[in-house]
Amino acid sequence: MFGKIKKVFFTGIFGVLYISFVAQIVYVLGWVPGWDAKLGWMGMLAFEWLVLIAARYLSKRSSNNAQYNNFNGRRR
Repeated sequence: MFGKIKKVFFTGIFGVLYISFVAQIVYVLGWVPGWDAKLGWMGMLAFEWLVLIAARYLSKRSSNNAQYNNFNGRRR
């Protein structure tokens, strides 16, 4: 039961983060004046994207380890 709630929660949180990321790109490209500032903010967004991917990877890896209980990759 808790596993399903955790899965829905994290899927929702990552969905919100992806939507936020797209909104930030639209904001930077549309409303930030000057190419230097745009490139700087796009660099920061690239770093944020890497952090988001790492968090998603670690979340999936953590849930996979919990599912198999670290018992040589086999279920108990």
